[in-house]
Amino acid sequence: MTAPEPFGARLRRAMDGRGPLCVGIDPHPELLAAWQLTDDADGLARFADTVVAALADRVAVLKPQSAFFERHGSRGVAVLERVVADARSAGALVLVDAKRGDIGSTVAAYAGAYFGPAAPLRCDAVTLSPYLGYESLRPALDAARADGAGAFVLARTSNPEGAETQTAVTASGLPLAQRVLRQLAEENAGAVPLGSFGAVVGATLGDAALELSVNGPLLAPGLGAQGATAADLPRVFGDAVGQVLPSVSRGLLRRGPGVDALRAAAAEEIEALAGVLR
Repeated sequence: MTAPEPFGARLRRAMDGRGPLCVGIDPHPELLAAWQLTDDADGLARFADTVVAALADRVAVLKPQSAFFERHGSRGVAVLERVVADARSAGALVLVDAKRGDIGSTVAAYAGAYFGPAAPLRCDAVTLSPYLGYESLRPALDAARADGAGAFVLARTSNPEGAETQTAVTASGLPLAQRVLRQLAEENAGAVPLGSFGAVVGATLGDAALELSVNGPLLAPGLGAQGATAADLPRVFGDAVGQVLPSVSRGLLRRGPGVDALRAAAAEEIEALAGVLR
């Protein structure tokens, strides 16, 4: 049986071919209202379906935020299942932004939702939280690798509150964020052209004084509504800027609900990013 192509290789090809952009699918109540949609599962479905129709055939990654689907109960989760499948079928890589993190059997259960042929939310990658210890994520990391999928592990996030834990010094003498980055580098050792296990590092951080060479992708939230711009990325990421996958959500989605307007907004983002990330 042939092993699946690793997520890192597929992501590198998508970023090179379509441009380095991840677009969040964040059906926030204020966006539903701005699109004149109802704040229920029907409005959610119309919103998400529009984003998929507009962008799944032209951006590298779509990133549905699980919480905005879960808040609508079982009908919302059903929409998420369909959106993940439809976006992948249309050619986008799908990163489910769920930030899962727990221990042992619980992490294995989460992994069963996202990875493997029988997974109801089978996706290309998921976000994970390492704050019960990096190795607590092992069942999810192993399941992702076996499925040719990947993960993005929280390291130094864009929210100001994150510094409270992420800059704390561990027993190894390293800040927690740097320790996570080193563990990801070990996870990706020897991978070509790009490892499948990335870090989440906010684009709003300025000089975070971190060693970012993880041989894997760096998901960079914070563009648009949170204030970061494409011009900030070389300063934040330095020599690792070629591995950055910038993420934009509300700043782009506010250009909807027209499909043409969303496509134009994505094209503008890709053009702005291409010059600084090349």
